[in-house]
Amino acid sequence: MTRLTAMKVLITGGAGYIGSTVATACIEAGIEVVIIDNLSSGLGAFAEGRSLYVGDIADEAVLDELLADHPDIDAVIHCAARIVVPESVADPLGYYEANVGKTITLLRRMRAAGIMRVVFSSSAAVYAGETGDGVDEDGVVAPGSPYAATKSMVEQILKDAATAGDVRTIALRYFNPIGADPQLRTGLQNPTPSHALGKIMQARANGEPFSITGTDWSTRDGSGLRDYIHVWDLALAHVAAVQKFDEVATPDEPYQVINIGTGDGVTVRELVAAFERVTGTPLPVVETGRRPGDQAGAFAIVDRAAEVLDWRAERSVDDGVRDALAWAEKLPSVR
Repeated sequence: MTRLTAMKVLITGGAGYIGSTVATACIEAGIEVVIIDNLSSGLGAFAEGRSLYVGDIADEAVLDELLADHPDIDAVIHCAARIVVPESVADPLGYYEANVGKTITLLRRMRAAGIMRVVFSSSAAVYAGETGDGVDEDGVVAPGSPYAATKSMVEQILKDAATAGDVRTIALRYFNPIGADPQLRTGLQNPTPSHALGKIMQARANGEPFSITGTDWSTRDGSGLRDYIHVWDLALAHVAAVQKFDEVATPDEPYQVINIGTGDGVTVRELVAAFERVTGTPLPVVETGRRPGDQAGAFAIVDRAAEVLDWRAERSVDDGVRDALAWAEKLPSVR
């Protein structure tokens, strides 16, 4: 099938962890990128040498300037969002405003500019995730936190807008990104990330035991299970979605959902074991109770991604741990 490569894409949140890595992968594939990011969590260094507009996705003045400068944008990769589950439990209104309300403003400006293609950064957090089993795109949607609910709401908005002819959308349901750009150009901008691998790395750095939060889940060892996908594999999935967009989200079927994961689950205990393999040293652990918003988890059934995007993840959880550790050593010099 023919792939589109001579394209220009707008990446919202393009100075963040995932957005900046997606931007690098797009550039390497010959796709021109424009970035909008308010730098509330993203790093300006991640956008050096790229067309960066500093502002909020709902700042109409910034959007008007960007769209006037780049009337030839072919698609939007919408990565901008607040993403911390416990924070969303504490501040649901802030999350609904940032992730849902501001997306509506962005979509209206896109529609006015005639930009019809959207690749949306969604999340596996929209799934029920009660058993630790594999889930395909028809799995039960039952968001377990305000963060997850915002992703589900934006999916519904995009589906309805696609039905109305306002946009065409590929919603990529990310599972659990880890690692960094293998060439260490970008990575997690937050030195104290809230996900499990980040907590493991913090525990090692502080000489403290790592807390396994929840050990009574219905998984093979009682700890939570996730599908840890290397962020570079995730970025390449976006390249495939952009290049094959018109083949996947057609005028007749303008809204598509695709899981992006490895197709395999890793429990928290198994992630600790991977960390120990990579570092060559044991990591003490303690067991604690579940946190608000936690779920047993799930892993991706990825047949659709292979079929329609010709994409599969290629990197292992050990690769992700290794690159995350290498990036953590470099981050202080980047910030």
